[in-house]
Amino acid sequence: MRVPSGVDGSVPSAARIYDWLLGGSHNFEADRRFGQQLLAQHPYTRHMAMLNRNFLRVAVEMMLEAGIRQFLDLGSGIPTVGNVHEIAHRHHPESRVLYVDNEAVAVAHTEILLKDTENATMVQSDACDVDAVLGDERTREMLDLSQPLGLLAVTLFHYVAEESDPARVMARYRDVLAPGSVLAMTHLFTDRATEEIVELMRRTQNNVFPRTREEIAGFFGDLDVEEPGLAPVSSWLAHQGIDVDQDAGAGRLLAGVARKR
Repeated sequence: MRVPSGVDGSVPSAARIYDWLLGGSHNFEADRRFGQQLLAQHPYTRHMAMLNRNFLRVAVEMMLEAGIRQFLDLGSGIPTVGNVHEIAHRHHPESRVLYVDNEAVAVAHTEILLKDTENATMVQSDACDVDAVLGDERTREMLDLSQPLGLLAVTLFHYVAEESDPARVMARYRDVLAPGSVLAMTHLFTDRATEEIVELMRRTQNNVFPRTREEIAGFFGDLDVEEPGLAPVSSWLAHQGIDVDQDAGAGRLLAGVARKR
């Protein structure tokens, strides 16, 4: 695996742990050891990761069916099978995709993946720095904010602390969405088990901040949330007619899709 300069592979990273849970190869021994401990204490976490990836696919396909042909993937992570541009280009090759992440391994491998790919690019930035993301030259070249946009915030905001004001960050992204745009997101909600995950994640580069159902619902603002509303990701997928294991633990990840009028 190519290791970008300055990357400390001795401290686990959420992006690389997620890559390992999905069966990817862009991770280090420290990530794998942590992932194995996570699974030993919370066996549902791999299933949760798989459900989350399935949600991403279905959400992008819903956006495509709604006529959306441009996508902004915030906190896109390390590329693995079923990236947004792969899903979109399979159906509509003219679709444009902008990935945003600040994790060095995720950025390096996304840039390699996209080297010969048209209509998709990467911006290395903190997704919470809305001005930097939207003001980047690559963003302006790839996206037309006067047209409907597919905005993806999949397992992003539960890595954002309250001092970064994630509600304000999401409100700013919602504000620039043109009518007809669609927001899709997943987020951990708080209970005793997720509190244990919070403690585990303190040993990594990324703390986790689960939130209440009401707090997560607030990220959608006044957008029209599609049925079945904000729901456990397994229930959300089942509502779309997808046969999934209704694992109670994996249900701690809430999912929702909403449209801007």
